[in-house]
Amino acid sequence: MPDGEAAFLVNPYSDPVLVKIQGRASFLNATPVGEFFRQMVGEGKRRFLIDFEKCTGMDSTFLGILAGAGISLMKVKPAGQMILSRLSPRNLELVRNLGLDRLMAIDGEEVLQRLDEATGRLDSKELPHSDAEKARMVLQAHENLVEIDPANAGKFQDVIAFLRNQAES
Repeated sequence: MPDGEAAFLVNPYSDPVLVKIQGRASFLNATPVGEFFRQMVGEGKRRFLIDFEKCTGMDSTFLGILAGAGISLMKVKPAGQMILSRLSPRNLELVRNLGLDRLMAIDGEEVLQRLDEATGRLDSKELPHSDAEKARMVLQAHENLVEIDPANAGKFQDVIAFLRNQAES
């Protein structure tokens, strides 16, 4: 897989719903994952397991997409759960630095071993989005990070201000 590309393999029929990340997860490819989470929560799914074994890195937009899904799961009744599994030391550091570990469980190795491996691939090419829609998605992802930890506001204030301006134009 070329640098910068990612594949997201999903099994929406397992419990918990399985998402496997292969490659670098970033603003370039996070939109289908965010839409997948929204769809699954809308269909009543409440438990998700994200497998990072083959994830080579993440950016703040992707982490904000995860945060948004975690926030959505906290708001539904009964509350849902997101488990992050097989994080590399660097990815674990990113998760902890932005406060996602307060919102999601870390580990899930034993759950992962029990899941059906039948997965399908999310394809970002199927989702046409305008530049304004992409800017709104990236903005929402960063606002999610600030919502889960107000200390993140200082880290992303310039990005948020820029994206608000871009999304409004």
